[in-house]
Amino acid sequence: MSPSSNIWKPFTISGVSPDPLTVKSGKGLYLELEDGRWIKDMISSWWVNLHGHAHPDIAKAIADQALLLEHVIFADFTHDPAEKLAENLLRVSNRSFDKVFFSDNGSTAVEVALKMSLQYWVNRGEPKRHKIIAFEGAYHGDTLGAMSTGARSIFNEAFNEWMFTVERVPFPETWIGDERQEAKESAVLAQIRFMLEQDNHQIAALIIEPLIQGAGGMRMCSETFIYNLVELVRGFGVLVIFDEVMTGFGRTGSLFAYQKTGVLPDLICLSKGISGGFLPLAVTMVQKHIFEAFDEPDAQKTFWHGHSYTANPLGCAAALASLALTEANRAAYETMESWHIDGISELVSTGVTHHERICGTIMAVDVRMDVDSSSGYLSEIGPLIKKKSLEHGMLIRPLGNVLYLMPPYCITKDELSDVYQELTKILTELKNK
Repeated sequence: MSPSSNIWKPFTISGVSPDPLTVKSGKGLYLELEDGRWIKDMISSWWVNLHGHAHPDIAKAIADQALLLEHVIFADFTHDPAEKLAENLLRVSNRSFDKVFFSDNGSTAVEVALKMSLQYWVNRGEPKRHKIIAFEGAYHGDTLGAMSTGARSIFNEAFNEWMFTVERVPFPETWIGDERQEAKESAVLAQIRFMLEQDNHQIAALIIEPLIQGAGGMRMCSETFIYNLVELVRGFGVLVIFDEVMTGFGRTGSLFAYQKTGVLPDLICLSKGISGGFLPLAVTMVQKHIFEAFDEPDAQKTFWHGHSYTANPLGCAAALASLALTEANRAAYETMESWHIDGISELVSTGVTHHERICGTIMAVDVRMDVDSSSGYLSEIGPLIKKKSLEHGMLIRPLGNVLYLMPPYCITKDELSDVYQELTKILTELKNK
């Protein structure tokens, strides 16, 4: 019996993908496999692990909390871990937000934000504001509402009939040396302005992954574009949702991506790194005016949403410990961008990388071995790089032909430099085959 014969694996093509590798333990940057190998986790295990595997501070916080309270219904009760976490999240956001709504994962954090945005206008007596502006290539999760605002693709085409329609616009992705950046941004802003002028009374909110589209291929846009975008839609009264499920907690080089842009969303979705990779947890934080639209004794204006494990004490305890580590180790995520800048030149020297881009702790390149190389999520290049990387002692999981690095903050400069050297060898070897 294979190790996964009883398990339905996520994002895995049945009968085609190789058997999964069994992981025995983790420590810091490294994962120990059942066969005794130790490999560097260069993607932070689906982007959640901020401080390294099995960090003792977070493990202890969970163990201590488990001896006090493991769970309680959050509709009728509260508890210290949730209260403290909400307070600390509002504090590190400089009191820019007013309320914290707990959920379980990134998809539900987005679903909550979308439902809040739509009901906000209903509660205010403007039910015709029901349209959402979203971006081509976006990924916001796998629940029905989140899928609706994400890009249409092979991952969700079976559900097209049930997803609601959104107003979709191009994402002005950019990269190092992009001479058309300003022109692309201007064209997108002009398209949105026209849309707002024609349909302003029907548009409820805009949703965007600020600075980086994650699953869409680590596509990056400029801080200037985000600023101009928010200023534009705000002028028409449209709400702004920042999906910072991936970009939050230091990934872009600042604690939150919005802090680099000079603008503030009405709602922000956080998950993934919130608990340092230990337990499922998510929050949607909102500005005061959002909550005020629901803050009435009228049951019809109540936000009727919740989850069994909302604000789970163990998850909140993990998040408190992770946030403390993030604050104490700001230099780790603030300086990693310079390390990527030093290393990316080695990849460029192979002659097979294109559209090189870096933002904070994240580096990405498009890999093309020749002019006929396939691109997109199902590109054959990705599995080849993944296989070779494992042979070189690294966990790297390309998004199709997009090779990216997103290591935990415990990585050292020398360890990251070694990774770039090994990747250069891999790309050179594949090029010469």
